[in-house]
Amino acid sequence: MRRLADRVEAELEPLAVLEARNAGKPIGSARGEIVMVADVLRYYSGAPERLTGETIPVAGGQGFTIREPMGVVGLITPWNFPLAIASWKLGPALAAGNTVVLKPAELTPLTALRLEALALEAGLPEGVLNVVAGPGKSAGARLVEHPDVAKIAFTGSTAVGRSIARTAAESIKRVTLELGGKSANVIFADADLEAAAAAAPWAVFDNAGQDCCARSRILVQADVVDDFLALLQPHVESIRTGDPLDPDTQMGPLISAGHREKVASYVGPDAPIAFQGQVPDGPGYWFPPTVLCPVLRDDRSVREEIFGPVAAVIPFRDEAEAIALANDTIYGLSGSIWTRDGGRALRVARAVQTGVLSINSNSSVRVTTPFGGFKQSGYGRELGPHATDAYTEVKTIYYATGSA
Repeated sequence: MRRLADRVEAELEPLAVLEARNAGKPIGSARGEIVMVADVLRYYSGAPERLTGETIPVAGGQGFTIREPMGVVGLITPWNFPLAIASWKLGPALAAGNTVVLKPAELTPLTALRLEALALEAGLPEGVLNVVAGPGKSAGARLVEHPDVAKIAFTGSTAVGRSIARTAAESIKRVTLELGGKSANVIFADADLEAAAAAAPWAVFDNAGQDCCARSRILVQADVVDDFLALLQPHVESIRTGDPLDPDTQMGPLISAGHREKVASYVGPDAPIAFQGQVPDGPGYWFPPTVLCPVLRDDRSVREEIFGPVAAVIPFRDEAEAIALANDTIYGLSGSIWTRDGGRALRVARAVQTGVLSINSNSSVRVTTPFGGFKQSGYGRELGPHATDAYTEVKTIYYATGSA
């Protein structure tokens, strides 16, 4: 795994270009994701030494536990962060001693296929990492159904996650699900509004909004809504959208024509558009970064995961209402809290029903900390020191020593 991390680093630029072409993401973002892949592989290369058990005193002998690999693990990954999210699953699965069948999204298989070749070059035994490209309804479904696959780790939509959970239940197959989100970016009146406004666009428009962690509900204390919008507008309007291989590009196109049509359905002729950014003319599934305000709390743009560059600004009166609004969703993946009041920050963080929160920041992912959601955003955790546990079975052994 260390050698594979080295191979990924050595091919950083070719892999980044391939990922930019694969998913339409800006080359700068693609480079950062490839760096993360190497970091994840290197981090989990040390995990086998941390797969420890416990010794438990029992009457008449000694009990102890060991962790064993599950066997064959199926990894089904999405198109929005193709290689990065694959590494989140691959690293701990291999470290725990499993063999892997990786099924990348049918729209973006290229970097996963290249990783398979690099793994062989790095010395990973043939058959340990197997990449199978194909549609989810055939290749993915077969993995979930197959009796020899011990576990499925899936990242994707909540609707598909439900289907996988139902099918996996037939064979009591272990499942980790990282699903949709509708995260809140909660901004109190005492926050550094300039910092919050500068960061907010990248909390939702990064990767063209195609991010399950996107903080697409911007909750702003009513007293400062107008001030915040005035600060936010120039940041949104200055986003550079264009050719993913241009190093100055900050936002690329959407993944497909069908997805652009879906995103556009949330911004119809009567949509309350406060302001928008610009998109290029010509080929590409472009959609402008868009801020909606005012919106009703039951609008589709507030309730549903858009998975595109559309944010809705919603006012709140006080701390209690901010918490109620943040929790008023079936999802619970990520979110942010902006305030200078440390006590308030921790109170709200404890009260918001979500798996990953940032205070005065919009960061969701760290290689060394757990990542995953509450409610219908899924179950199980990826990344961090305990991710390998989800790819093992615990065996208890009792050793009889006789009476004392």
